[in-house]
Amino acid sequence: MKYTAVYMRVSTDNGQKFDSQRDELKQWIAQHKPTNVKWYQDKFTGTSMARPGMQRIMDELGAGKLESIVCWRLDRLGRTASGLTKLFEDLRLYNCNLISIKDNLDLSTPAGRLNANIIASVAAYETEVRAERVKAGQAAARNKGKRWGGSERGQRKRKIADKVSAVLKLHSQGASKAEISRAVGISLPTVYSIVKKG
Repeated sequence: MKYTAVYMRVSTDNGQKFDSQRDELKQWIAQHKPTNVKWYQDKFTGTSMARPGMQRIMDELGAGKLESIVCWRLDRLGRTASGLTKLFEDLRLYNCNLISIKDNLDLSTPAGRLNANIIASVAAYETEVRAERVKAGQAAARNKGKRWGGSERGQRKRKIADKVSAVLKLHSQGASKAEISRAVGISLPTVYSIVKKG
C-alpha cells in the first residue's frame, strides 16, 4: 500500500530546530488524514539533494511506494533549481504528488507545477546571492585584517534589493504578478510598484 512521506529539514550551521515544521505538519495530517504516514528528516544543507533522509524517500519513490510527499516549505526539500526541477520530474514519472503547506503548492494541478518551478528559481537565486554576499564580506574583512561576523549595516536594504531583483527576474521570465507575489513573499501592490519602476 502506498503511503505519504512527511519530510523535514534544518541546516547544520544555524541552530534551527524541527519544532515549528513538525507542529504545522502534524496539523496538516490531522486535517487531511492521509491513510499511511512515515516521517523523514535531515539536518543538512539544502544546496545538496544527497541527504540520508531524502535519499530514503527517493528510494521509496523509485520503488513505487509513495502516494505523496508533504513538506513544510519547498526550500526544506532543496535550495537549488536544478535539484528541485529534477525532483518534480521524478514525482511526475512515478505519479507521486508533492504538497508544500506554507507555499500552498499542490503538484497535482498545472498551476501548482508552475508555482513550484517559480519558487524553486527564487530559492536558488536567494542562495546564490547569499553566498556571493558572504564571500564578498569575508574578502573585505580579510583585506582590512579584521575578523568577520555579526550583522552588517545596511543588511535590510540588501534584503529589499534582493527581493526587487527577484521580482524583476521572474517578471522577465513571464510569471504573472500574482505568482511573483506568492513566490517572493511580498504584497501584490508592491510587485506592481516594482515592475512599474522597472
